[in-house]
Amino acid sequence: MNISLLRHLLRKEFLQIRRNPFLPRLIVVFPIVMMCVMPWVMNMEVKDVRVDVVDNDRSPSSQRLVHRIEQSPYFHFNGQPGTYSEAMGDITSSKADLLLVIPRHAERDAVRGHWPQLLIAANAVNGTKGALGASYLSQTAASGAAQMARTSGGGAEAFAPLYLYNKNLNYKTYMIPALMTILVILFCGFLPALNIVSEKETGTIDQINVTPVGKGLFILSKLIPYWIIGLGVMTVCFLLSWLVYGITCQGNILWMYVLALLLILTISGLGLIVSNYNDTLQQSIFVMWFIIVCLILLSGLFTPVASMPAWAQWLTSINPCRWFIDGVRTVFVRGGDIGCVVPELLILSVFAVVMDCWAVRSYRKRG
Repeated sequence: MNISLLRHLLRKEFLQIRRNPFLPRLIVVFPIVMMCVMPWVMNMEVKDVRVDVVDNDRSPSSQRLVHRIEQSPYFHFNGQPGTYSEAMGDITSSKADLLLVIPRHAERDAVRGHWPQLLIAANAVNGTKGALGASYLSQTAASGAAQMARTSGGGAEAFAPLYLYNKNLNYKTYMIPALMTILVILFCGFLPALNIVSEKETGTIDQINVTPVGKGLFILSKLIPYWIIGLGVMTVCFLLSWLVYGITCQGNILWMYVLALLLILTISGLGLIVSNYNDTLQQSIFVMWFIIVCLILLSGLFTPVASMPAWAQWLTSINPCRWFIDGVRTVFVRGGDIGCVVPELLILSVFAVVMDCWAVRSYRKRG
């Protein structure tokens, strides 16, 4: 390999990036905005769920349960309708999201050692809000019913969940690795995809094609700047995660960089493949956008892979983003060591070799 020639080609690439009036600002501003704004927005917690309570027992214990719901930060207490049909009217007219019915003699049944049977009805037009809200209310109701049984002499057993790795259930801890993935994909996928195509449109690629620069050396000079940019973006993400949210990597941060480098090699190679097979900027943008959307939605970034259909789970196995997210969350959230991410490292290494070799082979040098 001609190191001197590679150095001059890299100088050309960095000069092109620096002289672009928009690109340097995007590289600096975009990760900062994503990391400082999106963790607050991308939150799957459901709050201000409007709850109606039909208390048919009217006992001190049932009123304590009602007050427990009133004090919860997740619920907005909507009132106590007199009947079930009246409360269902609130659900039907979207004045309430959830309905809790406390049966007659709930306190008496608790005294006799019988667990009170409570009814929860949810407005599931918004499936996420209905399911999570019903889950929150069922936990609150179960806790209140247990307290009802204990204070009434029923002797019910107490229970408490034990949360591992993310004990405070901080959703930002879960989403920050996802945002890192999105940033790496956008920077190291889109920018290389637009690079060669933009040179084709301006005609500067023809000047390279008539030189003795080999395909491998040329593609390498196109990839290295985006590898550096991708690792720089990851460093910015780590710093902002620590400075803004106080969240740090629980494992060895070196393995985070190794995983990131393998994904960068894969996605940048994919971007150049798209660039090699398209002749206009518009074509390259649409094709790359289609690929990136599929990669993100089939990666387990927002929807667990186990919740997908069997055929979709099979598709995720050929998605490098899926393996990167598994590895990053293992190291960043769980604090896993090298032994925990060996499968992800091996699979990402195969993807990186295949994509970068394909990028070199697919480049057609016309002299």
